[in-house]
Amino acid sequence: MRIATWNINSLRARMDRVLAFLERHEVDVLALQEIKAKPAQLDLTALEAAGYEVAAHGLNQWNGVALISRVGLSDVRTELPAVPTWPEDETGVVEARALGGIVGDGLRIWSLYVPNGRELEHPHYPYKLRWLEALRAEGARELAGDAAAKVALVGDFNVAPQDDDVWDMDFFEGKTHVTEPERAAFRAVVDEGFADVVRPEHPGPGVYTYWDYQALRFPKKEGMRIDFVLGSPAVQKAVTGSFIDREERKGKGASDHAPVVVDLEL
Repeated sequence: MRIATWNINSLRARMDRVLAFLERHEVDVLALQEIKAKPAQLDLTALEAAGYEVAAHGLNQWNGVALISRVGLSDVRTELPAVPTWPEDETGVVEARALGGIVGDGLRIWSLYVPNGRELEHPHYPYKLRWLEALRAEGARELAGDAAAKVALVGDFNVAPQDDDVWDMDFFEGKTHVTEPERAAFRAVVDEGFADVVRPEHPGPGVYTYWDYQALRFPKKEGMRIDFVLGSPAVQKAVTGSFIDREERKGKGASDHAPVVVDLEL
């Protein structure tokens, strides 16, 4: 089974790219983030004609996640238990940042769009940390029920766990994505039994998944590694290969993220 994750930065704007990507790489399951649409706003005709089932979760023109599968899709869940609301007051809602489903032979896959955090003094920063704690708790719950469970936590984590996951640590001084609390929250998910299954085959530095549209970051190779496939022990053992499709960041109308692809023998 070939799975992939991609922050698409608007599915409606890049449906043609998604269809071409699925065909070119023969992807079985694609997790998308930032679809930026309500499900009713999406024209899924071409995906369905290509043999894919689609589950999408979006509340407005922001955020939004989806799962696209040609190997079955069941037990779809649209939020993590105990996830905080935003804003974190009586006006808050649970944002469309998580969508989980079972695909293939019992693989539970979550498409995740972790909050950005914005600025260190912004309320979005502690919200991000609490959101990651909810993810850690769900991962722990999954494996506590069955240590051999096949679970993949995939998506845009908005955290660069290591210094070589960004092009210049000095540039990120005083900024989000690289702070110790964020990295500790990421490590807490890993410590529950979920490992980055791509890094062993593609270590840094310079191995990025995101390049800002501004300041010519992509041609300057000034990127960040913030998109991950974290697998449970059973998924870790099943990995047979992986790659980051940097070519998808090129050309007119590209997303600012590149897809991360993993092959599994389950």
